[in-house]
Amino acid sequence: MKKTLKIIGLILALAFISCIIWVLIQTKDRHPDYWVDLELEGEQNEILAGFSKVSITPTFFETWTDANGDAQYNPEDGDTFEDQNQNGEFDAIWLAGFQNNRPAQGVLDSLWARTMVLDAGNVKMALCVIDMIGFGNDEIISTRKLIEAQIPEVDYVIIASTHVHSSPDLMGMWGPSSFKRGVNPDYLDQVQRRIVKSVEEAYNSLRPAEFKFAEEADRLKPLVGDTRPPVILDASLRLMQVLDRETGKTLGTLMNWGNHPETLWSQNIQISSDFPSTWRDGVENGISLSDSMSNDGLGGVAIFLNGAVGGLMTTHPSMPIQDPISGEELLEPSPEKMKAQGDILAQITLKTLSDTSLNTFSKVNLRLKAKSFALPLDNKLFQLAAVIGIFDRGFVSWKKIRSEIAIWELGPASFLHVPGELYPEILHGGIESPEGADFGIEPLEVPAINTLTSGQFKFFGGISNDMIGYIVPKSQWDVEPPYTYDYEDRPYGEINSVGPETAPILHQELKSLLQDFY
Repeated sequence: MKKTLKIIGLILALAFISCIIWVLIQTKDRHPDYWVDLELEGEQNEILAGFSKVSITPTFFETWTDANGDAQYNPEDGDTFEDQNQNGEFDAIWLAGFQNNRPAQGVLDSLWARTMVLDAGNVKMALCVIDMIGFGNDEIISTRKLIEAQIPEVDYVIIASTHVHSSPDLMGMWGPSSFKRGVNPDYLDQVQRRIVKSVEEAYNSLRPAEFKFAEEADRLKPLVGDTRPPVILDASLRLMQVLDRETGKTLGTLMNWGNHPETLWSQNIQISSDFPSTWRDGVENGISLSDSMSNDGLGGVAIFLNGAVGGLMTTHPSMPIQDPISGEELLEPSPEKMKAQGDILAQITLKTLSDTSLNTFSKVNLRLKAKSFALPLDNKLFQLAAVIGIFDRGFVSWKKIRSEIAIWELGPASFLHVPGELYPEILHGGIESPEGADFGIEPLEVPAINTLTSGQFKFFGGISNDMIGYIVPKSQWDVEPPYTYDYEDRPYGEINSVGPETAPILHQELKSLLQDFY
């Protein structure tokens, strides 16, 4: 009996030790030698700029038949897949956003890595935006190391995501089930290498540049809604057109607006970059509104940089979009509604930049500051996902993850980058302390971040250099009943947030960064 107990005890001890080792391996810091603390200022005010776009559309995946049209793969429902490589397994691309178990059936339009490189002599920076729901800081660091090996001249690379909800899962949490990682490692490698290619092509295409800035504050409001009180939008369209200083041709256009690219909604099973697809195409190539009327495109490469989308900013199925060509009002999610939205955005962009009173800046100063910081991973589900391998994310210390913020300035414009889905009230003001909130405190994330930035044009890039989910004001945090604003159930947002301390910590880090920068 004692011998049996000893054997059982030994087995339990070994199992416990094995679990500890597993947890340590799963959560070890992937880049223990990496911490950003960077401040750079260009020595020349005649800037070179280069643009590129490289497809990151998956080149191989197995398609399937959705027998009952529920956008989820279930063989018991009669769903079948085409076993193209005859291995007996469904080699799917799992789409990120909305529900688990949503494999791609085909390609509606291409996904891209679109890059702008700016060269101020001693300072060279890149902004690459990919058509993905998000890209973790560990993967971004790995990609930067590949870029450094290939193009060592580039000092700093910002990698942002459009946050599109019809793209392959690069985070892990949208696999075939809640307990199976959804990332295809071969595709992840393909995306990273094509980001490198995009940066390299933009760097190799550098030209003497001049810059035109514009902002449209009102015309985009009917295209986006705030689905959670308080109703605060990031609805302004910020634009930067980059022109060849010698030929006058457009090199590229940066378009910054806050909205979830999910107009196709949850039943879509086609790979797509959603409304940014037709928006960018219209800006580059123009829009034919009728047989006798059209808007000419600008040429170059159009880049969409998403803004503050927490709260959440979306084009809900209940929001109609009027097709600018046919005049038809489109309500139900569809490729036609998505295209109409992109066409409207392109039309507004082209009209805004056609204003002859806009100034063109041929001499501008470029400077930037970026820093890493640590965040507590308080979300229990995210902790579990990291331990069991759904997330491939390391800890810099126990239950703390590395993330990153950045600010750069180009002439009359500032560009602030944060690593997730910021609630717009943190950016623009309007945070509340509603009855029923969990902490019963006054707003902590004050003053509004935009009051701390400088420049006539204030660009804001969310989901940049990381994807940490929703950044919720702590005074509005709400997971325990009674719920705020007369909700019968907990509002959406907190379940996909790192935790309630995220917004206060990020706000303090941003304040510190901006005070040092200015």
